[in-house]
Amino acid sequence: MTIADSPNKVISSDPKTPEALIEYYKSVRAFSERMCEPMVNEDYVIQSMPDVSPTKWHLAHTTWFFETFVLGNNYPNYEPLNKQYNYLFNSYYNAVGEQFCRPRRGQISRPTVAEVYEYRHYVDEKMIDLIGRLGRDGGLESLRDTIILGANHEQQHQELMATDIKHVLSMNPLRPTLYDRPADPDPVGVPKLEWLRYEESVYDIGWDATRFSFDNEGPEHKEYLNAFEIGSRLVTNGEFLEFMNDGGYQRPDVWLSLGWAEVQAGNLKEYDWEKFDHPLYWFKENDEWWQYTLAGPRPVHPDEPVLHVSFFEADAYARWAGARLATEAEWEVASADADIEGGTYSDSMRFHPRPLALDAPKGRLHQMFGDVWEWTNSAYSPYPGFTVAEGAIGEYNGKFMANQIVLRGGSAATPQNHIRPTYRNFFYAQNKWQFMGFRLARDAK
Repeated sequence: MTIADSPNKVISSDPKTPEALIEYYKSVRAFSERMCEPMVNEDYVIQSMPDVSPTKWHLAHTTWFFETFVLGNNYPNYEPLNKQYNYLFNSYYNAVGEQFCRPRRGQISRPTVAEVYEYRHYVDEKMIDLIGRLGRDGGLESLRDTIILGANHEQQHQELMATDIKHVLSMNPLRPTLYDRPADPDPVGVPKLEWLRYEESVYDIGWDATRFSFDNEGPEHKEYLNAFEIGSRLVTNGEFLEFMNDGGYQRPDVWLSLGWAEVQAGNLKEYDWEKFDHPLYWFKENDEWWQYTLAGPRPVHPDEPVLHVSFFEADAYARWAGARLATEAEWEVASADADIEGGTYSDSMRFHPRPLALDAPKGRLHQMFGDVWEWTNSAYSPYPGFTVAEGAIGEYNGKFMANQIVLRGGSAATPQNHIRPTYRNFFYAQNKWQFMGFRLARDAK
């Protein structure tokens, strides 16, 4: 049985025994391959823009991580399946060698898709053998954290696989369907947005526990926050359409200067659904807005959370609405009152957010986790006391702490056991191909 034959289920991301660690490893690796089951070979190899990597590359790169940081120095007499893979599938780890040019990953026709799967299964066999050996003989504890990091790294790439293949397929005029899902229910409306208040105080921010977290989530520290209010739910497509219909993309007064420059430059885009005057993947047919999804083209559903908008668009909408985006500290404080299990995650294989039920309980925060990554108003920078780990692993997050914006909460392309309240995602302000949305906040009166 290959790893891809393993059942898909949400299991503990904090395995305590060698057996649990093997199950965790196998489940993460299996889900990557399950995501690819509807694909044909031609889907695996296309790179539709420099920020997108081919699916084949993601599958190989996540395998390279385990080979490089676990097997290479720990498996007895380990022999790589192909020594050149270290160059082809290294992403940005300068400490372990040179990398193939990122914008040209789509030019790598070899190894073939079949050879990449052979590579994955070769490394999987060695990884499972190594975990079993070390579990019996001792020494597993020294590698446990790196193996869990590798699994979380693969889950990050699962999300990138979904976002990247969506962009690839959106370029195809046939607008193909990758994942079947039922038609969306007819619009019935969403609950009226409520403003939930949080008082002025000093709060603990960041992760300080023995359970896994990325280095950028700590150290835990204190932040003073003025009283603030945050929206009970995400901004919807219908609400964003009101902004568009009110000329929101023609009003420089609600845009940051760099955002307005993106709007002006967007008029020159080749594809209508990439222009900067509507969310990415929206297009018009017979004067009706449609959007491309991984289940094929669907009419824009007014009750669904708005998706694939940049920080600039989220910020402009908030200004237009007389509000603002929450800081990441405000978001984290508020998220303590939210249900982490109620969102839409990649486990459902839906890869699209759901509308909030019209009868959702009042006075509660909804959709904080899953569905869409939420733009905050915070620059991605180190927390007080943050230090970069030594060696190549230290290149994981720290060197990207410049000119990017923090997003929180996960999305419909995030595995459920991968997200937590302190998770800090980050992208450039103009990016919109990730599963990005937002909610409103404001200063308390």
